[in-house]
Amino acid sequence: MRTVIVGAGLVGLTTAASLRLIGHEVIVLEHAPRVRAAGAGIALWPNALRELDTLGVGDDVRSISETVEARFLDAAGHPMRAAGYDSAAHQFLMVPRPDLNNLLADTVGRDRIRLGTHVTGFTEHDTHVEVHLADGAPLRADLLIGADGVYSDVRTALEPGSAAVAQAGNFAWRAVLPSGDERPDGTFVTIGHARTRGGYTRVAPGQTMWWVGQFDAGELVGSKRDRALLRAGNVAESGWHDELLEMIAATPEQSILENQIMLVPELRRWTTDRVALIGDAAHGLSPHIAAGGTLGMEDAGVLRAELAKGCATATALGRYESIRRSRFEEVRQHSAAIEHADGAAESAERYAAFTHWMINTAPSA
Repeated sequence: MRTVIVGAGLVGLTTAASLRLIGHEVIVLEHAPRVRAAGAGIALWPNALRELDTLGVGDDVRSISETVEARFLDAAGHPMRAAGYDSAAHQFLMVPRPDLNNLLADTVGRDRIRLGTHVTGFTEHDTHVEVHLADGAPLRADLLIGADGVYSDVRTALEPGSAAVAQAGNFAWRAVLPSGDERPDGTFVTIGHARTRGGYTRVAPGQTMWWVGQFDAGELVGSKRDRALLRAGNVAESGWHDELLEMIAATPEQSILENQIMLVPELRRWTTDRVALIGDAAHGLSPHIAAGGTLGMEDAGVLRAELAKGCATATALGRYESIRRSRFEEVRQHSAAIEHADGAAESAERYAAFTHWMINTAPSA
């Protein structure tokens, strides 16, 4: 089967590598001039690692990562821990996103990735789908997969009027720096005042990521560093978190990532007979649950499993959509519960409930 995948990010490359396992001839189309290396660190839970193990790169990913415990602290540094959950509900890997994307690109094969290629839409036929390009003749494929994130062009063509919408007031700031003498176990996640959360964590040997997010950020004034420092003060009472403030102050302005959080509206459909949305293109949520990458990798595994059964493509895509939609109905509920938790203790309880559910109900790789 000839499969075109739009988007050479984490989920698109995972999907390409996954479908190659069942014999698909894959080509990945990426709008950017190089494999995307934007971002800082990404959290991967055990269900994502099972998929990476299936692809044969799990140990490589572990070797460039740091094991992190999702412990919660309040703005004065008091630790909070949800009782009654095993360690799996709290432990995950922090992985440098650029390194992970490059590893996956090598796994797919760089010769199967076309850079600088903008997809403008598609035309679906009974026997194939034509993928329209801004510069060049259409590509003919048996299957088209939109893994092009919250701003997905494939989703726009599939469901007009489905553009991502800003979650008003929800902003995030982050950067990666060489590790210093900060606490090796980090301060992930500190819940502060004014709906602010933040902290820092190791993302790889010798690298530390700091981050700050606020749901009601208000007016943004000053530089990115000024804006991040202002919010970081909400998670740094009584000097206990001065190293976070020092890291932000020492970060070059051009190295700070600032993002307005964008959400994908709930869609009428994710698939047609020969087209499927996957990852954030289908269900982009706020990153405060730190599970977007893991859930996108789950998508790839489920899609592969359904296509491997040998039934008609339309049937396989319909099964994939039904399975994943059902799961995301619960993900959305957990996400909202965590967003509106009152303080660090309740945040810890609700987050542990989510991760325990996510891990223990995950599809097998």
